[in-house]
Amino acid sequence: MATLSAYPNPNSNFLDQTTQSPPQNLDSLSPMLHQSQDSEHIHNPNPNYHTPVSSPPEPASPAIATPPSLLHFSFNQDHGCFAAGTDHGFRIYNCDPFREIFRRDFDRGGGIGVVEMLFRCNILALVGGGPEPQYPSNKVMIWDDHQSRCIGELAFRSEVRSVRLRRDRIVVVLEQKIFVYNFADLKLLHQIETIANPKGLCAVSQGAGSLVLVCPGLQKGQVRVEHYDSKRTKFIMAHDSRIACFALTQDGQLLATASTKGTLVRIFNTVDGSLLQEVRRGADRAEIYSLAFSSNAQWLAVSSDKGTVHVFSLKVNSGSPSNDRPRVGSDSVTSPTSSLSFIKGVLPKYFSSEWSVAQFRLVEGSQYLVAFGHQKNTVVILGMDGSFHRCQFDPVNGGEMTQLEYHNFLKPEQPF
Repeated sequence: MATLSAYPNPNSNFLDQTTQSPPQNLDSLSPMLHQSQDSEHIHNPNPNYHTPVSSPPEPASPAIATPPSLLHFSFNQDHGCFAAGTDHGFRIYNCDPFREIFRRDFDRGGGIGVVEMLFRCNILALVGGGPEPQYPSNKVMIWDDHQSRCIGELAFRSEVRSVRLRRDRIVVVLEQKIFVYNFADLKLLHQIETIANPKGLCAVSQGAGSLVLVCPGLQKGQVRVEHYDSKRTKFIMAHDSRIACFALTQDGQLLATASTKGTLVRIFNTVDGSLLQEVRRGADRAEIYSLAFSSNAQWLAVSSDKGTVHVFSLKVNSGSPSNDRPRVGSDSVTSPTSSLSFIKGVLPKYFSSEWSVAQFRLVEGSQYLVAFGHQKNTVVILGMDGSFHRCQFDPVNGGEMTQLEYHNFLKPEQPF
């Protein structure tokens, strides 16, 4: 059971004072949470709603001599920005061109274990983390950076593993349960029970139309797909081993999954659960850290603890505009298959596998998060060591990617 709190309106406008970006570039969501900012005007069906006795501490931005420890990072919904949670606070960055947009360093505690953006707007979801957490790990704090403070919170009985945001929904993931809230009034809409989910695996579609949510099912290797508009639930037995990672296309029509074995990635149709394609990352076991579709579902990127980011060519599309879809006979290279694939019915499945088109090699063992850049045929890679890589792949010839840009985002030149 979650409890809901809202805070009264503060006066500060910290973001406008510290950024050079004009306010009109932000998709302000202040009107959406207006009701949550004044408890006297909330239409709240939750009987556990309460107004806190005191406001949360105001952030300070002291000069920190040593680089902070990175606790969490995540891309926003269109992969144009990313957020980093540290043991001092959080930071927001732009991907192309790379630059730090702003940071919030807290004077007491300050550890942020989860920070989730909502496109480029002023609203973020924060969860405390690290040795000195800024907030309890069982609470989701709704932060409004226009006001430089929290405007509401959701409290739970156990630790919050992850948060996912849409313009109309807040999704909170616990170890074995997922809560779906309406963003406008924080009304609880749905609860889902899952198998043990320590990574907080969950994905939601971001298209303006239908809402699709994917999470682990109740069985090993199973994923659950919720189609909220059609009120349909689909269970897909994706792998024999436990689910390690998955990703949705923006419209929620395609799902990519990987298991703890980490050798194969499978692409499914979320409507009927059919397997559309299977690609091979490698022959030996690996921990898959992230999967990402390109905006037109022509490419799939995969990162793992082996230190290589792979890009695969997909044979399916996700309802993207016809002029963006891959065409038969186009110049795009297809994923190579083994030279022994002609005896596919005799030799093991390995020999008929589809392999990656392009690769980029990094330090093995570190955790990397990957997404496609806004420029054509580019990939953005974030590392837990603070590394930022922007690379380009050749869609015709494939092979090794070319590094276009590198930064250590924990040591930026100058914040904007």
